[in-house]
Amino acid sequence: MAILLSAQNLEKSFGPHLLFRGLSFGIETGDRIGLIGPNGAGKSTLLKIIAGLIEPDSGELVKSRGLRVGYLEQMPSFAADSTIFDAVAEGADGDPERLAKVHEWLARLELLEDGRTEDTKISELSGGWKKRCALARELVREPDLLVLDEPTNHLDLESILWLEKFLEAGSSESHSFATLTVTHDRLFLQRVANRIFDLDRRNPDGLFTVRGSYADFIEAKEALMKAQERREETVNNTLRRETEWLRRGAKARTTKQQARINRAGDIKNEAEDLKSRNQVRTAQIDFQSSERHPQKLIEAIGVSKSYGGRRLFAPVDLIISPKTRLGLLGANGAGKTTLIRLLLGEEEPSEGQIKRAERLQVAYFAQTRDELNPKKSVLRTICDEGDYVDYRGKFVFARSYLSRFLFRPEQLDMPVEKLSGGEKSRLRLAQLMLTTANVLVLDEPTNDLDLATLDVLEDSLKSFEGAVILVTHDRYFLEQIANEILAFTLNETGEGKLERFADTLQFEAWLESRPKGKNAAAKAIALESSSSVTGESASKKRLSYKEKRELDGMEATILAAEERLKYLETESQKPENIANSSRLTEITRELAELHLRIETLYARWAELS
Repeated sequence: MAILLSAQNLEKSFGPHLLFRGLSFGIETGDRIGLIGPNGAGKSTLLKIIAGLIEPDSGELVKSRGLRVGYLEQMPSFAADSTIFDAVAEGADGDPERLAKVHEWLARLELLEDGRTEDTKISELSGGWKKRCALARELVREPDLLVLDEPTNHLDLESILWLEKFLEAGSSESHSFATLTVTHDRLFLQRVANRIFDLDRRNPDGLFTVRGSYADFIEAKEALMKAQERREETVNNTLRRETEWLRRGAKARTTKQQARINRAGDIKNEAEDLKSRNQVRTAQIDFQSSERHPQKLIEAIGVSKSYGGRRLFAPVDLIISPKTRLGLLGANGAGKTTLIRLLLGEEEPSEGQIKRAERLQVAYFAQTRDELNPKKSVLRTICDEGDYVDYRGKFVFARSYLSRFLFRPEQLDMPVEKLSGGEKSRLRLAQLMLTTANVLVLDEPTNDLDLATLDVLEDSLKSFEGAVILVTHDRYFLEQIANEILAFTLNETGEGKLERFADTLQFEAWLESRPKGKNAAAKAIALESSSSVTGESASKKRLSYKEKRELDGMEATILAAEERLKYLETESQKPENIANSSRLTEITRELAELHLRIETLYARWAELS
């Protein structure tokens, strides 16, 4: 394997705060690296240094000749009013050969399906599709190393599964590239990574690297920490003996005695270093449960919701009781937040009724963190006035309370907008812990949280006496918490419904069993319809003579359109067309129109059948 880049003794600080020092590592072709570490360790900063967006304070980063690095940021940005084609074409940087790749990646990443065209505005897309556009833009650059910062944040489960398969294929297909990914999604790490970088001050050199899966890393990290703890115990015992010897009045009368006195100083420094590295600081999360818990906190009877004639989900019965751990899954926009708002009484159902216990108390963690005022300081977010907060009936010094959530003293007077995503999540959890509740509603609480904080949050939710309603696409986290999973799905006619699954693996298997893509779905419906129509069903609606003629010629029409599509795809790869920007633009636009026409033809075929 060839080395793509190597780093020696990288160091970076922001003001007085040191992020990391002395980092040394190498990245090779074929590496699929997962970069993990606690919030504030400098993971995103390290990615930006590798991508060439910022410089380290000291150290050296050596890249192989001509190395191309693609960088997918957490929240992709685009030019104002840009279209899908414009956004992806940015990656070509005006290079005609790369411009020819634009349509290839538009197709591979399925960006021109479900009614989307090249002229669709980026502003009209969901967060998940914006992220796909940003990924296509980086792939057009033909990177040797693709750097991804929290790529699964704000993606639904189906998109995460697609990304997993895409990145796994990236090491073997014609678009081969190495990857370096920051993520907190443990199952994603296990499936995608073949190497782990752990950026943590507890490691001897700051960065601990392991070749193998995330499971291999867990074993290696545990062994390292145990070895460090044993070493700390040994050093402390040695230091105790040397201190006793010095207290007996030993004098440096010989070279040997002087060396021993000097050695005692070295041992003391090592003991302090080991104590610092072996000290584990995690957020202390402990939600307050109400003393009174009725057996039925919320009951939904035949509840459904429709908007503009479209039903989000068919009537469903649901009981939320103490110890309910309900996980909600489904595509972005499928209706998960709407169902929560119905259960909490913030919206009325279109059908059915919802009963709530008297004096129901709810604590709600919203995905958007809208409850946080960006202009307020961290301290005043928790404590509007004064210096104390009421926690479990006792007055606690607000600054001490915030230290439970790993906020440093110098951060307490900062405005909330200056915090990282993980720090905002911890601050919102700190707010929720000051309220008592029968029901905890957590909408994507895992976004931006580090693995250590996720472990603490898991334990707190397991011990909570009330009910938990959880929306998350972190499958590992969901498996640890939920005892019931409701998934928002679509039936054959495109109407929403809710289905119960035992676990996320069962839901994944269900997703895999469906026809892939809109064309495939239309084909499946058409074939099923045409093969199962009986005389009785056919008599319900007879086709007109014109419709029969249309149906008879439909297969040939689709075949001709697909042949034209293949021809244009071949034309788009020819050197003479690549060099002719006007011809290439003409071909690209016709390809987009053909994709949409073929989708429409299959849908019409299904309807006539």
